[in-house]
Amino acid sequence: MKQHQSRLKSFRCAFKGIFILIKDEANARIHLIAAVLAVVLGLFLKLNVNEWLWVVLAIFLVFIMELVNTAIENVADAVSKDYNKFLGKAKDLGAAATLLATIFALIIALFVFVPKILMFI
Repeated sequence: MKQHQSRLKSFRCAFKGIFILIKDEANARIHLIAAVLAVVLGLFLKLNVNEWLWVVLAIFLVFIMELVNTAIENVADAVSKDYNKFLGKAKDLGAAATLLATIFALIIALFVFVPKILMFI
């Protein structure tokens, strides 16, 4: 019984983290809007299964990296509000990971959506 409650609590904490990300992080809200637009456009353009897999991978990768970056920033800020070159480096690396994931998502969008949109023109 206790294991079940512990697992349930883990899921609650995980969902709480997602809600915190969306509520507190402006970039996450921008990513959410982009993800919703990608899904709507994908439905409109009738993406096939392989195209959906790439789009979903890109969406989740960006959110995963945004979560990791935000966690790094929060830990660094909790450790010290003063400038620390190691904490600054950690924050920069986390931001770079998010940037690369976002570039990856844009590349996927170009490969998946642009050819389908051009067929309409």
